[in-house]
Amino acid sequence: MLTTTASRVVAATLAGGTLLMGCAAQHSDGRAANTKEKIPHGYVEGAEEMPEPQPRLVLADGETGRVHVLDLLTGETSAVAHVEGVRDIAGNGRYAYLTTGSGVLRVIDGGAWAVDHGDHFHYYRTAARDLGEVAGRPPYETAEGAAVTAVRSADGAVELFDRARMEKGDLAGTGGLRAAAAVPYQEHLLMAADGAVVARARTGGAGTPVGACEDPAGTAVTRRGVIFGCADGALLVTRKGGAFAGERIRYPRTGKDGERATEFLHRPGSTTLAAKAGDSGTWVLDVAAKRWKLLETGPVVAVNAVGEDAPVLSLTEDGVLHAYDPVSGDETARTELLTAPLTGSPSIQVDTGRAYLNDPAARAVHEIDYNDDLRRARTFETGFTPTYMTETGR
Repeated sequence: MLTTTASRVVAATLAGGTLLMGCAAQHSDGRAANTKEKIPHGYVEGAEEMPEPQPRLVLADGETGRVHVLDLLTGETSAVAHVEGVRDIAGNGRYAYLTTGSGVLRVIDGGAWAVDHGDHFHYYRTAARDLGEVAGRPPYETAEGAAVTAVRSADGAVELFDRARMEKGDLAGTGGLRAAAAVPYQEHLLMAADGAVVARARTGGAGTPVGACEDPAGTAVTRRGVIFGCADGALLVTRKGGAFAGERIRYPRTGKDGERATEFLHRPGSTTLAAKAGDSGTWVLDVAAKRWKLLETGPVVAVNAVGEDAPVLSLTEDGVLHAYDPVSGDETARTELLTAPLTGSPSIQVDTGRAYLNDPAARAVHEIDYNDDLRRARTFETGFTPTYMTETGR
């Protein structure tokens, strides 16, 4: 239930509605629709199209295995699965991926997602559900494309899952690929292996080299292209005129041991990325400017970046949430939020208007207005321990 109430501002609601006539009708798999079929624009079978984003949080209790979905518009929480021994969680827009103590990956359909049509978005909702398990070796890395989802195991095995089949509840993948990182992008598969990133067709065939990347770790998809974390910085992969190209974005200094970025966090669609920098603080990568900045704040528990000209958020071990200017590095706001010592795995999830932090010790989730000095807008009491959290519907 809600212990604090506040009106939720949802960005782009009217803009999305007025632009609906701006693109050709499509099926959910991206094929152009035959006008004789009289399928409504943006139609997705089995889903309800909505005029505004449908943000939800997938929450997992690491002790009991209870997995719930919290609807951020209504404040209602519903049980969706029971997953023993949850150890980690990741999300990529619609699906949540839960690593378990037995080593398998459990896939939860959050039931809410957005489709980017370039000049506008379409928003959908359906019932959340448990899709089943993927066998492999943790830790896992997941990356979602318009047509396929790539799941990479710690041993380098990559399995591809057809998104259209996932939408129908079919979690059958195809394997046979190996890489240090794999990201579906622009109807291709970008794969890092043997010190380089190559672009290959999803259907197979030899890959085309696009750039060097030693010791790859961490990826992110932005409107400017795909970022691969590398030993000396990052590789930005773009596609122009049908050809892929890579550009190195090197660190501004020789990093200390454990300082390099290995996981990138950002608001979906934005081009400002945040990553932990070991004990030094937080890395900020401005993809548009092709520039790194180190916020030397000391060690952080969780980080995320809101977007261009917007705060970079970090949570420190004392339970304080901080906001920093991504250009100057100055702290612009702070708030005491969680009780120290911290328990569970607190994370920061961001969308176009709010940030969310799970508070395992208080059995709650906090909604933060990052544009209003980190004001706590709402607190959701969950009734269970939200050890792990990810957001869907963005």
